[in-house]
Amino acid sequence: MKARQQVIVALILLLGLLTSGMTAAVAQAPVELSPAPSVAKPPSKPPPQKSPPKPARKPPVQPAPSATAPAPTNLAHNVDPAYGAYQRGFYMTAFAIATRRVEEKGDVRAMTLLGELYARGYGIARDDAKAADWYRLAADRGDREAMFALAMFHLGGRISNATSEQGKRLLAAAAKLGHAAAAYDLALLYMEGRLFPQDFSRAAELFRSAADMGNPEAQYALGTLYKEGRGVPKDSVEAARLMRAAALADNTDAQVEYAIALFNGIGVEKNEALAASVLKRAARKGNPVAQNRLANVLAVGRGLPADALEAIKWHIIAKAGGVSDIPLDTFVAQQTNEVRSAAEKAAKPSLDAIKQARESHS
Repeated sequence: MKARQQVIVALILLLGLLTSGMTAAVAQAPVELSPAPSVAKPPSKPPPQKSPPKPARKPPVQPAPSATAPAPTNLAHNVDPAYGAYQRGFYMTAFAIATRRVEEKGDVRAMTLLGELYARGYGIARDDAKAADWYRLAADRGDREAMFALAMFHLGGRISNATSEQGKRLLAAAAKLGHAAAAYDLALLYMEGRLFPQDFSRAAELFRSAADMGNPEAQYALGTLYKEGRGVPKDSVEAARLMRAAALADNTDAQVEYAIALFNGIGVEKNEALAASVLKRAARKGNPVAQNRLANVLAVGRGLPADALEAIKWHIIAKAGGVSDIPLDTFVAQQTNEVRSAAEKAAKPSLDAIKQARESHS
């Protein structure tokens, strides 16, 4: 009888490997990959992009910046002195160079950089009013980075005369000029249907624009629309392609979706071993859905060798993250006390980290 029960549990777990989506406190074996509860939150405003190359000028040596003020990393190595100083964390130098460039040349990019420094409080006291003034000057002169930054000020209420209408207009203008994050955020507004009438087709167009520029969040969001057939024809192949692109860019949600597509062979050639590898990567980054799916993989030995201890460990961690799984609970109950105890010990560091993270946000 016990052997028969174990076979039944194994079959249930195997069925579970074919689905996804986070559902707490219910029997949850992944059966078909469902999209994330929401597309994604708007990305935090990135630092200004590089200015056109100028004659190099080495900034004076200054103390290293604090860890709370990291320098941007998306600037090309051949940048002008102001942005070069900003990138290395020499914010006072960046401020001095940018101020001089505005005074001497009316440099639009330098105006945007001054707005950025005031907005973040890097090297000078934070001053949203002055940041908005500089962003506005640069935006009026056609700088897309300044348009996006000022749009975020309006939508986030960081200036006294903030209006959502102005925020929308600036986002649209920046997106039209090829700003990926602006296109992504604008698409989210069309998805939400609050500032604009809800329009999935328009959202898909904007996500595609940002995705084509390499934005991983947009690739994931557009992949989700293709998977569900919202705003675009349902297309599992295109969904898998976009999820793969976002997964390669280290988007965790896309890694989960792509892994289960690989395991199921939906829109992509079936590859259980690669699916397990991608799941493990997402699980180690703390994604509860990936942790649950990895536990299922390890319990039945598909894509990875069966390992009851590791399966239970990841199941415990996933449950702490909010993903319950009754078939896995049954699997755990069938193991020896020694295996369960070892799994609990192995899971403890992760459980402590989850607890600490929750306490720090409470």
